[in-house]
Amino acid sequence: MKKVLAILLVIVLAFSLAACNSAPATNSAAPTAAASKAPATTGKIGIAMPTKSLERWNRDGAFLQKQFESKGYKVSLVYSNNNVTQQVNDIENLIADKVNLLVIVAIDGTSLSNVLKSAADAKIPVIAYDRLIMNTNAVSYYVSFDNYTVGKLQGQFVVDTLGLKLDDKSKSYNIELTAGDPADNNATFFYNGAYDVIKPYIEAGILKVPSGQIKFQECSTAQWLTDKAMNRMQNILASYYSKGTQLDVALCSNDSTALGVTKAISSDYAGKNKVIITGQDGDEANLANIIDGKQTMTVYKAVANEAVVTVDLGLAILKGEKPDGTLISKSGWKFACTYDTKTYNNNNGIVPSYLLVPTVVTKDNLKKELVDTGYYTMGANGYPKAVG
Repeated sequence: MKKVLAILLVIVLAFSLAACNSAPATNSAAPTAAASKAPATTGKIGIAMPTKSLERWNRDGAFLQKQFESKGYKVSLVYSNNNVTQQVNDIENLIADKVNLLVIVAIDGTSLSNVLKSAADAKIPVIAYDRLIMNTNAVSYYVSFDNYTVGKLQGQFVVDTLGLKLDDKSKSYNIELTAGDPADNNATFFYNGAYDVIKPYIEAGILKVPSGQIKFQECSTAQWLTDKAMNRMQNILASYYSKGTQLDVALCSNDSTALGVTKAISSDYAGKNKVIITGQDGDEANLANIIDGKQTMTVYKAVANEAVVTVDLGLAILKGEKPDGTLISKSGWKFACTYDTKTYNNNNGIVPSYLLVPTVVTKDNLKKELVDTGYYTMGANGYPKAVG
């Protein structure tokens, strides 16, 4: 009798452990998520960020680390200096360190398939943070902002600010486009969102692109680097605007490229008109430029909220839950977020995604949207400084 009870106890424990180690839910087309091997309330989180050279990733890394540590987890936070080989090595080290969850911002979304196979084999779930990781079944979930909407907001801002109407061709405007890093899957979403809004006005001749550079690859900026964006815009200005042609709009996909474009316009553009310059991220230098009237707008993504979603999602995975859209209502987030199981295909299937909604910030609403909400403080110099 005692032997029978002992055998039954072993079977019950085995089923119990299997239940705790179940993988996150995906639809039939989704990648197979790795089962969590972590305990429900303790463990180690590995966070792989691309670089410290962009303000954005310093803020994200700090927010994520703070949030996970506040829940009792140890955090290993690494930055890979925009070097793909280094990021692969960093992730290998995190796997060897037996982390219970990986949160990764990929430098190149197509370069991590092999190393993430090791993560899947070790039953370490992976959250792709902000940038989708391609060509792997190891990604459990994707957390980002609605990246296509980011671009649409930029494009619509241009249309609204200029008062463009398709039935009014009495005046035309010149626009140049600066896109992001071809290795970043998000860059095409940003660009396509913006271009889809302005395309009808280009086709109608209301918006003109004197450089003729319209295709994404022609407008792209490797690694989102400020200097590369500046050099390209300097060449465009010298080639197409040196004889009095007026530049009306510089549509930039993010703030690091907008910073370079703004520098080029400030030093190399002879026109006296105010050029509309778009951006994204709310970097401190760009917010200062917005206050000073050099940049016109930025699309702000509250990375603190992105971190909150990631932490709540990660905790649910580690507890053996199968997060879906109910996580939004269950967590009671006080910001807009949608659960998407249709849009983001990483060439291995649809990756279940949590998408936050971004905000347009201008000089007129900067204080209300950024300072009053507690994301930034206003420094003694009159410029915003990020909290965190």
